Amino acid sequence: MTETLLRGAYVDLDELLALRLRPISHKRNPPVLNSPFGSRLSKLRGRGIDFSEVRAYQPGDDVRTIDWRVTARKNKPHTKLFREERERPTLVVVDQTQSMFFGSQVRLKSVAAAEIAAIAAWQALNHNDRVGGVVLGNDDVAIHKPYRNVKAIARFLSDLVRYNQALSRTASTTPVTDMAERLIQVQRLAHTNYRIYFISDFEPMGAHWRNALHALSRHNQVIAVRVFDPLEHDLPPSDRYTVSDGVSRWQFHAGNQQLRSAYRSRFEAHEAQLEELCGQAAIRYTAMATNEPVNTSGGWL
Repeated sequence: MTETLLRGAYVDLDELLALRLRPISHKRNPPVLNSPFGSRLSKLRGRGIDFSEVRAYQPGDDVRTIDWRVTARKNKPHTKLFREERERPTLVVVDQTQSMFFGSQVRLKSVAAAEIAAIAAWQALNHNDRVGGVVLGNDDVAIHKPYRNVKAIARFLSDLVRYNQALSRTASTTPVTDMAERLIQVQRLAHTNYRIYFISDFEPMGAHWRNALHALSRHNQVIAVRVFDPLEHDLPPSDRYTVSDGVSRWQFHAGNQQLRSAYRSRFEAHEAQLEELCGQAAIRYTAMATNEPVNTSGGWL
């Protein structure tokens, strides 16, 4: 069955709440039943609730974890290892600033970002995580600390809708200094062992993004989801076009091959910068186009 996707220039709360029921197919660690904590398992090893493996006994190992059957079979002491369950709160950071108020097909980037954010939040709750959110807006920021309940996500999504519907053609672009301060607020909220989704077009790709992503990835798992519109990748078919930002108007001829090449090169350079940054910081990265359904097969959820 083909997944539907949110359309148009704006979202409403009912649409984002309904995404809780959308089936998502992807591999995840199975939940631990009847556990009050998050369902993911850390890589830390020690005494825990989930068996990991048996290895040869080493000085300092707890004698209570010795596997006597394997020890007797191999005639050498062996010990059991366990993976500790560790809670990892989820924080969904979604961009609803002026650069996201753009789209040429199906919907705007701001709408696509809202859909991705809602899916990430609902899926985290389905896995029994505490879920919080941050909405980056043109004029301010909405911060929701992580909680493990539907009402908390509904409050986050309500603010997401409010910021989304406040976007307009006449709004001014958010200064980089303001965005940098808002990203610092995210760093203050997520100290360590969070799973943090950044959903944005990452425009412009400046020091504010680099500093925030590097800092947060040191002690957290960070996932960057870049939202782009097909028109940002390639100019439309050869013809003469007029474009406007609501204030000024420009004319250009899309058949100019030098212009088309430079236009695509700008997009690819931005993509390369972001991919390099994510690679350096061990950040999981994916890109999604506005004219396609939200892709959950890339392992970003």
